[in-house]
Order: sequence, then structure tokens, then C-alpha cells
Amino acid sequence: MRNVIVTGASRGLGLAIARKLQSAGYRVIAVARHESDELAAARLDCRPFDLAEIGGIPELVRGIRKEFGAIYGLVNNAAIGTSGILATMRDDAIERLVRINTLSPLILTKHVVRAMLAAGAGGRVVNIASIAAFAGYSGLAPYSASKASLLGFTRSLAREIGAAGITVNAVAPGFVATEMTHGIDTEERERIMRRSALRRLAEPADVADAVEFLMSDKAKNITGTVLTIDAGSTA
Repeated sequence: MRNVIVTGASRGLGLAIARKLQSAGYRVIAVARHESDELAAARLDCRPFDLAEIGGIPELVRGIRKEFGAIYGLVNNAAIGTSGILATMRDDAIERLVRINTLSPLILTKHVVRAMLAAGAGGRVVNIASIAAFAGYSGLAPYSASKASLLGFTRSLAREIGAAGITVNAVAPGFVATEMTHGIDTEERERIMRRSALRRLAEPADVADAVEFLMSDKAKNITGTVLTIDAGSTA
């Protein structure tokens, strides 16, 4: 059974991705700060861990390898979405956002890729970015910067490790029908849907399906790409 690590898997997109990969036959190791009721109900292997604690990442990866064996895949989904005008945002809030959204996935990927290279059996890395990485949104400058960094990371790392049979891709969701968008008032939600080519929001299952495809053997010759899932909002 192929082992796949999914970060930020306690709810929303992360949980949908974890469930989809589990149903496709992967052993999913869910990494989240806390094990939610939904995550426990999914009967996934959970490793409670705060990814802001960068120094603990090497031991996290070693522990997963020791318990489950070789790591086949990594889904870098964990992120925070601090919003606000840059000029008035606290420096420590910006630093935490960059630490979790950019630095943490880089360090985690570093140690997972080392394990993949040592195993010599190839692998998959999927980074969850956002359409905010290439479309401007007022109040999301630091968040957009952090997600844009994942796109450059994806393309360059794909070049670095492609010869070892490891693919690296990104998925860029737009506004997705999750708890976050349910908090948007009806008028704004309808405006977002009208702006999209398909006149609707994407679903968490759409993102999960894309990740499962990129993990599969069907995507063995796809690397360094960004798959946008936004119902045509940026078309």
C-alpha cells in the first residue's frame, strides 16, 4: 500500500483530499494540529503536529517512515489565510503566515523527498496553491505572496528531482464551497458565482479528485504544472 502524507487534514479541503485518497486505496497519514471529530470518524492515521514548529519536522518524517515504511506521496495543503491590508497588518501575523504557508512546506518537502530518493521508487508531491497566487485580491497580499511562492517551488523542484521519477505539481483552487465561503454573505457569494464561467463554486470533491489524479499512475508524465480549479473564475 502506498503511503501518502496530507497536511492540514482535519477539515475542509485537507479532509476531502485525505478521504478521497483513502478511498482510492492509499494509506493516508493525516497531519494536523488537532484531530477533529470528522478526521477521527474517517478512521485515518493521524499525526497531531503543529507545522509552525519547523524544528520538529525531521522527527515527524522519521517517525512516519519508521511506523509505515516508504513514503510515496506528499500533499502540502496546510495553510492559514490571514487577511487584512498590508500597511496595517502586524509583522508577527505576516511572519506566522509565511512560516506556515511557505517555509513549513519547503522544509517538510525537503525531508520527504530525501526519503523518496533513498527509497529509489519515485513518488508524488502535490502543493495546494490558490488562484490568489496569480489573480489580485485586496486584503490578501501576504497570503497571495505565500501561495505564489509555491508555484515557483513546484516548477523548480520538478526539475531537480524529475530524474528520480518524482513528480511535483500544484493545484490552485478558487473559491470553494467550504465552511469559509459559507461565511460569505449571500450577495457576495452570488457575485463570485456570476463572475465564474460556470456560474457556480467548485466543490472540495473537485479539488480532491484533481489531487488523486496527480497521485495516480495516470499522471506519471505530468510534472511542474499548475491545475486551476475555480469553475472558470480566472478564465
